[in-house]
Amino acid sequence: MHKRLKLGMVGGGQGAFIGAVHRIAARIDDEFELVAGALSSNPDNARKSAAQLGISPERAYTDFSEMAKAEAAREDGIDAVSIVTPNHMHFPVAKAFLEQNINVICDKPLTSSLDEAKQLQDIAANSEAEFVLTHNYSGYPMVREARHLVQSGALGALRRINVEYVQDWLSIPINDPDNKQATWRADPKRAGKGGAIADIGTHALQLANFITEQHPAKVAADLTSFVEGRLVDDDAHMLMRYPDGAKGYLWASQVAPGNENSLRIQIYGENAGLTWAQENPNQLWFSPLNAPKQLLTRGGHGTSNLSRDITRVPPGHPEGYLEGFATIYREAADIIRNGRMQSCLLPTLEEGLFGMKFIHAAIQSSENDATWTQI
Repeated sequence: MHKRLKLGMVGGGQGAFIGAVHRIAARIDDEFELVAGALSSNPDNARKSAAQLGISPERAYTDFSEMAKAEAAREDGIDAVSIVTPNHMHFPVAKAFLEQNINVICDKPLTSSLDEAKQLQDIAANSEAEFVLTHNYSGYPMVREARHLVQSGALGALRRINVEYVQDWLSIPINDPDNKQATWRADPKRAGKGGAIADIGTHALQLANFITEQHPAKVAADLTSFVEGRLVDDDAHMLMRYPDGAKGYLWASQVAPGNENSLRIQIYGENAGLTWAQENPNQLWFSPLNAPKQLLTRGGHGTSNLSRDITRVPPGHPEGYLEGFATIYREAADIIRNGRMQSCLLPTLEEGLFGMKFIHAAIQSSENDATWTQI
């Protein structure tokens, strides 16, 4: 038995979406207790949000820098901070807490620019704290099972890695200033230069990287802003080349009517293929060459310990989005208590840095008529 770790949060106040997701995920395995927060850039909202969540007034901060210093000075200070702000705040908030040697659990993407990502890498290298990036889809059991199949050699040498993340919720102009989730994502000052490529394209990229343990070396990208007046891309289509000869395809779109959160990956090797779709996350199709397709289910017969170890409920019961986040938090708690283990599957700062290099290369490629660009 162990005590819950003390968690702080920056962002995620009243009216925010992702903060509530992180708070639920942090409690699913009873690893964390939220005790402090700078929950909004608006001081009044920050205090009201903290009171609503049961945070005591003396730990309801209105400034994240003040919070980092104050919590580091307390005997009962937080063990980790969860950063759930728009992209442009990831760097300054992470910097403030890493410099106080407080562990960081940060929403993706890593930062809003490649330069900030490189600076953050240097800051983290000089900190005693751990850094975890919440690419939650890598915490799904059947994604772990897909990784196991690739690792085991069941697919043979990889040939094709096709991944897409497609939505429709930004198909029309944003006219409602109260739609916080949409407005900041369409603002390059807060989101960075990348739109769909940063918001959901990085999820698709990390999913492919995680399952295959390969990273593309070059990209040829065509980024488009289909909605008139939009200042960031809302559709990203690209080809990828891998060092070992595999070829890849990535499509990220937020303007594809009829799609909600259609994250889907197909991987083909010389001996077999596999297919996984986030909207039906408890199933994984494995297709051996010249043999019947096999439907593997979460917790079902024939699955490995890599997926079974993070399965929480009996087979046949739905398990997905929140539990994927919870796996990230549970494994973050493990490394905070015990140090980073060699077998740790958590997304790291280095993975986030690669994501920022990918965004940067994709934008460069698109600006040069989709020429092949080194990542």
